[in-house]
Amino acid sequence: MLSLKDRIELMENDLMARPSKISVYHDLPFAILRYDPQDEWPLRNQLRLLETRLEDSGKEVVTISLADLLWEAIERSEGLDAIFELEREMGFEKAQEQVTTYLSDRDWQPLSDLLAEHMSGLDPEKHIVFLTRAGSMAPAIYYMSKLLDEMHGLTKVTTILFYPGTLSEGNTGLLFMSLKDREVQGNYRVKIYG
Repeated sequence: MLSLKDRIELMENDLMARPSKISVYHDLPFAILRYDPQDEWPLRNQLRLLETRLEDSGKEVVTISLADLLWEAIERSEGLDAIFELEREMGFEKAQEQVTTYLSDRDWQPLSDLLAEHMSGLDPEKHIVFLTRAGSMAPAIYYMSKLLDEMHGLTKVTTILFYPGTLSEGNTGLLFMSLKDREVQGNYRVKIYG
């Protein structure tokens, strides 16, 4: 298995290639860089260096924190106090289910809509989006495979999802946050730098 640094270098080469080798689908310009959850801080350091190199080559990196989008969606819905109250009365599982509803239900604040809103106005020729802090969706708030499916056709901007997890046996799927009780997600139609 490649080291984190090697995976980033491979992805960087694909980002720099003309045409880009990140995706073969123009309406699904996504890729995943998988990293071990315990490598969160080394990843962040490597991303700062990668951002500098990409910007030196004429690209502009826009980093969007999924943790920030999570809090924004909660605030735009019923707010944190409602979640705190629900957890006190009904427990963690019910509170987590409610947050999942906020991020999934069209009557609330779907995560894909919020992400598309933050990406609107970006130029596919100039910008690259780094989606970070996916671990904020653990243990089971929102599936990253669902987010990528819902973003299909909503942007043409190259987007890299930094995914904390492990590859399954045979490298056919991803295990979010390396949580043993989670189902392996293998329905990604994007390139995985794993």
